[in-house]
Amino acid sequence: MQSTKQLGQVKITKLLLQFSIPATVGMLVNALYNVVDRIFVGNGVGRLALSAITVEFPMTLVVMAFNMLIGVGASTLISIRLGEGRNEEAQEIMGNAFVLFLIIGALVTVFGLIYLEPILALLGASPEVMPYAKDYAGILTAGTLSFTIGMGMNNMIRAEGNPRMAMATMLIGAITNIILDPVFIYIFKWGIKGAAIATIIGKIFSAIWVLRYFFRGSSQLRLNLRKIKMKTAHILSILSLGVAPFLMQLVAGLLNLFLNNSLMLYGGDLAMAAMGVVNGITNLMLMPLFGISQGLQPIIGYNYGARNYSRVKEALYKGMLFATAISVLGFAVIMLFPSQLVALFGKNDADLIAMGAKGLRQFLFTMPIFGVLVVGSNYFQAVGKPKRALFLSLTRQLLFFIPSIIILPKFWGLPGIFYSGPASDVLATTIMAIFLTWELKRNIIPKTETNTP
Repeated sequence: MQSTKQLGQVKITKLLLQFSIPATVGMLVNALYNVVDRIFVGNGVGRLALSAITVEFPMTLVVMAFNMLIGVGASTLISIRLGEGRNEEAQEIMGNAFVLFLIIGALVTVFGLIYLEPILALLGASPEVMPYAKDYAGILTAGTLSFTIGMGMNNMIRAEGNPRMAMATMLIGAITNIILDPVFIYIFKWGIKGAAIATIIGKIFSAIWVLRYFFRGSSQLRLNLRKIKMKTAHILSILSLGVAPFLMQLVAGLLNLFLNNSLMLYGGDLAMAAMGVVNGITNLMLMPLFGISQGLQPIIGYNYGARNYSRVKEALYKGMLFATAISVLGFAVIMLFPSQLVALFGKNDADLIAMGAKGLRQFLFTMPIFGVLVVGSNYFQAVGKPKRALFLSLTRQLLFFIPSIIILPKFWGLPGIFYSGPASDVLATTIMAIFLTWELKRNIIPKTETNTP
C-alpha cells in the first residue's frame, strides 16, 4: 500500500528515476531476446538463418499486440483505480486480465501452429529461408502462453508500484536466454532451433516468477483463482484502453509484412538480413525510451486519477527531457560506429556489414526526436483516453510508414526503404505535438493553478 501512495507524494524526479531505471533496464535486457538471437544465429548459423528471424519478427509483434491489449489496458485501469482508492476493484481487474491472457495465449498458439507455413510465406520467406523460418517460428509459437503470462502480467506488477520486481521478471528471462543461446547453438549444434528453445525457456522462467509473485509473494494485488469472477464491464474497460497499443503492434506486424516483401523485391535475402540487424539495433536503442514511458505510466495514471494535475504535467515534461537526452546519445553512437555495431551480427560477412551500416544510418537519421514522440504518444494511454491514443499510435505506421515503404523505393530503390523511417518519424511527431499541446492547454494547465505541487 505504501508503494502505491508514494506515486502521489514523492518528488517527481525521484519517482521517475525510481520507476524508469528498473523499467529501462528491464526493457533493455528484454530486447536482448531478439538481439542475442540475431548475434549468435548470424555468427553461428549464417545469413539465411538471420533472414529467418527477420521473417518471423511480425509474428512476435502479433503476440506482443495481444499482450498489450490486455496488459496495458488492465494496468492503466489498475493505476487509476489505486489512485482513486478503489483497491478491491483493481484486484478484480487483474483477475479478469489473467483469465484473458490464458484464453488468448491458447488461441494464438493453436492458430499459429496450424497455419505456420502459409503465414511465413506471406511474411516474405523465400524457398531458401523457409526451412530455417519454420524451425524458429514453430518453437516460438508453441511457447506463446508463457510469453503472454510472463510479459503480460508483468504490467500489473509495475502498476501497483513495484518496478524492481517488474525488472526482475525481464532479467530472469533474458539472462536465461543469453546463457542458453551459445550452449544450444555452438555446443549442442542445434542451430536456429537452439536459439528458439533458449528463448522459450527464458520466457517460461519469467512466467513462473510472475505467477509466484501474485500467488505467494508480497504483492498488494493477489491472484486467487477461486475468487475470480469475470465481469463484462471490466473486460470491456480493459479492451477499450488496451486497443490503442494493441493496434499499434498489430499494424507494426502489418508494416513488417510490407517491409519484408519490399526488401525481397529490391534487395533479396541480403537486404532481409541487413534489415534484421537494423531492427535489432533499433529496438535496443528504443528500449530506454519505452522504459521511461512505462515508468511514467503509473505516475501519470495515479496522479491523474487523484486529480493532482501539477504532478501530471511535471512528470510528462521531465519524462520527455530524459527521453530526449537518451535519444541524442543513441543517435551519436549510431552515427559514429555503424559498421562496428553491424559486425556484431556477422563479423565475417563483408556484404552484410556494408549494407547494414549504411541502412542503419539512413533508418535512424531522425532518432533525436524519438524521445518526444514515444513519451508524448504514451501520455494519452496513461490518462485513460484510448481514442486519441489509438489515433496517435496508428499515425506513424499506418498513415505514414506503410505508404512510404510503397512509394519511396520506386524512386530511390533500396535506400528508399530505409529512408521511410525518418519520413514517417517527422510527420508522426508533428501530429503528436499538435494533439498534446491542445490537450494540455485544455485539460491540464488550467487545472494546475488549483493544485498544490
